[in-house]
Amino acid sequence: MGELDGTVALITGASSGIGEATAVALTGQGAAVAVAARRKDRLDELVSRIASDGGRALAIEADVTSQEQAVATVERVVSELGRLDTLVNNAGVMLLGPIMDAPTEEWDRMIALNLQGLLYCSHAAIPHLLSAAQDSPRQLADLINISSVAGRVARMGSGVYNMTKWGVGAFSESLRQEVTKRGVRVALVEPGAVDTELTDHLRPEIQEATRQRFDDVEKLQAGDIADAIAYIVTRPRRVAVNEMLVRPTDQAD
Repeated sequence: MGELDGTVALITGASSGIGEATAVALTGQGAAVAVAARRKDRLDELVSRIASDGGRALAIEADVTSQEQAVATVERVVSELGRLDTLVNNAGVMLLGPIMDAPTEEWDRMIALNLQGLLYCSHAAIPHLLSAAQDSPRQLADLINISSVAGRVARMGSGVYNMTKWGVGAFSESLRQEVTKRGVRVALVEPGAVDTELTDHLRPEIQEATRQRFDDVEKLQAGDIADAIAYIVTRPRRVAVNEMLVRPTDQAD
């Protein structure tokens, strides 16, 4: 039996990287998972893989920057899987570069996904998480927000990305204070450099500079962060891991 038997988790940004690995990790602990993202083909492949390993998963094609789609995603999870015990707000985008002369549509994309999408999903999920904390044998529910080292350390060339991730941290702490006495734990996970598709969206010159910065660093794997998330949500009720910073050993800053 797994620690999460009988529970249901929703993971956004689950078509690759940390989200995909987290879905596998949580089903390994017994949870049924709903995986949400825009790339339905990738989600269907993930669901098939989980099912072949004996797990239960639901693919939901959604763009969580739309509040209507975010709400519909949460409601579909509860309707089809029966409840919601864990939300992992993983969907995000990192568009680095100088503030001066920046293409401001990149700022809009980061604010829409890193902040508004996370807010919309959280707002829709909170009533269901509170209900799960009341009626489950664990008397517990979890909300995990994926931030970044960039949510703790501001650097030249990542100002707006820093802003969004610092905002995630502030929101998480405020929400934690609001719901923790009702059995909903709020955790902030801050990965350092991870070998995922996150850097694929950078402009070519920024991508090269980022590659050079981490050229001598053995990056984390997505499964390393999934392990951290699984650790957080499988702690006994008395233990709340509020914040976890996970860097590669070779990453100095």
